[in-house]
Amino acid sequence: MVDPISVLPAQGAAAKTEKLRETAIHLEASFLAEMFKHTGLGTAPDGFGGGIGEEQFSSFLRQEQAELLAGRGGIGLAETIFKALSTGASDDQTNR
Repeated sequence: MVDPISVLPAQGAAAKTEKLRETAIHLEASFLAEMFKHTGLGTAPDGFGGGIGEEQFSSFLRQEQAELLAGRGGIGLAETIFKALSTGASDDQTNR
């Protein structure tokens, strides 16, 4: 597994923390978009008649909705991911 801190350029602790938080939010948004897909969110009703183009672009709508939800607090998954990344990063630095 790639250490998320080791791939960051030399930065202050605040910048690293912010990058980890952004990564956690992005991961939550990806998870939510996948869950939206499985629930049928963004799928056009049969009678709407949008065709194949509508099907292809519905993933963009789901992703955008997921990013907005995650950016506004989401379901709390981002905070859990952030804590796990922060703990893993600090544990790794103490072992060096």
